[in-house]
Amino acid sequence: MIVMSELWPQLLAFTHFSPSVRVPRLILSPQEPESLPSHSSQVIMSRKVVRTSKFRHVFGQALKADQCYDDIRISQMTWDSNFCSVNPKFVAMIVDASGGGAFIVLPLSKTGRIDMSLPTVCGHTGPVLDIEFCPHNDNIIASGSEDCSVMIWEIPDGGLISPLKDPVVKLEGHSKRVGILSWHPTAHNVLMSAGCDNVVILWNVARGEAVVRIDSMHTDLIYSACWNRNGSQILTSCKDKKLRVIDPRKGSVICEKDKPHEGSRPVRAVFVSDGKILTTGFSRMSERQVALWDPNNFSEPLNLQELDTSSGVLLPFFDPDTGVVYLCGKGDSSIRYFEVTDEAPYVHYLSMYSSKESQKGMGYMPKRGLEVNKCEIARFYKLHERKCEPIVMTVPRKSDLFQEDLYPDTIGPEPSVEADDWFAGKNGEPILISLKDGFVATTKNKEFKVIKSLMATTSSSSSYRQSDSVDVQALQKEVKELREMVEQLTKRVDELESK
Repeated sequence: MIVMSELWPQLLAFTHFSPSVRVPRLILSPQEPESLPSHSSQVIMSRKVVRTSKFRHVFGQALKADQCYDDIRISQMTWDSNFCSVNPKFVAMIVDASGGGAFIVLPLSKTGRIDMSLPTVCGHTGPVLDIEFCPHNDNIIASGSEDCSVMIWEIPDGGLISPLKDPVVKLEGHSKRVGILSWHPTAHNVLMSAGCDNVVILWNVARGEAVVRIDSMHTDLIYSACWNRNGSQILTSCKDKKLRVIDPRKGSVICEKDKPHEGSRPVRAVFVSDGKILTTGFSRMSERQVALWDPNNFSEPLNLQELDTSSGVLLPFFDPDTGVVYLCGKGDSSIRYFEVTDEAPYVHYLSMYSSKESQKGMGYMPKRGLEVNKCEIARFYKLHERKCEPIVMTVPRKSDLFQEDLYPDTIGPEPSVEADDWFAGKNGEPILISLKDGFVATTKNKEFKVIKSLMATTSSSSSYRQSDSVDVQALQKEVKELREMVEQLTKRVDELESK
């Protein structure tokens, strides 16, 4: 038996007892090792407590100043949309404009200080409220405005060289401002718009016509509207405190939830994996909340968490490949991210990216635009008052090789069904691509085909364009000649100045 007599003074000081009091001696017996837990058993216990996840150590990092987009006057409109849309070619941002609404479209490589005289897309007569790039064609972008119209624009490959005022298609059908736009994930040329007239319209963009009009369902302002993975359902949140899952072609409610959050402030909702629904909203005490719901049983949430007491609306971005949802609050200076799994408690907090400046909007890059060799699983484009700052979310890995567990096959740019077939009742699952060999070839082939078919269809529905096709070609030829002349004159001026 080994008596630890040297611990006697410390034990007396700790217990504040007098020396006359009997204090049990601390004895370590070599014959009884089980009397104290071993180090290995403590490690095993701790491992059981911590949930294993490959995304536990995801961290966010802002790119350097020379990779940001500076001196951009971001719109001051108080509207809870993203104000930014991005794809592997371009980044688009809604900007302040006098005498109407405008947004700029920049090639991703055009970083640094942006010239004030840069041409904009300026065809709207009222402020632009929402913009979204087409998922099947990186050169097509839709915009919704206070002038009650939706416009479809075609951006040339190198970006704009002059102000773009004439849209490819103008869609008119709303009686109040249009604040929500969302392209169909799998059907070609199908666009959803929602306006402040409480109406949801599904457009066949190629024909320039409203095919489905849902006008008697929502009794108040629509806060958000989105598609599920294959575009067979729509999810809306409304000021009447109802969450609705809608059959878009029938215009009927599949199921609905009254008061997903008790507070009166705006609610946002998105579909996540396995058809579940994630919502962000406010409690009765104005605390921000995030909740997960099963549409088959709307009575109680699968998970409900209170986050903080900030007033900004939380914009959710869900990545179906990793199961990670990112919450970006307007006016916040942070991005929280959670992992959604099929085991309780279903929504697991991962971490938070924090910065000093608050965000006025946020763009989210599609998976096919990420740098896979750097283990980048998400990239955001954060809008400040005068600049756009890319933020990269990375999983720390030592190897530069392609990580198959981080990048399962993801949604590609190819649509799986045409607009007419989808409106007739045909559904199409997303066509997946591997990120291991890149996506460039597929995108290039589709671009040519999509632009050609879109332009052909829209011109056939607009008789004046069809009859003027010869004049357009003549004008294009003339513009080309003028450009060559300007280049020659510029060279001549440079030569004279050098002398």
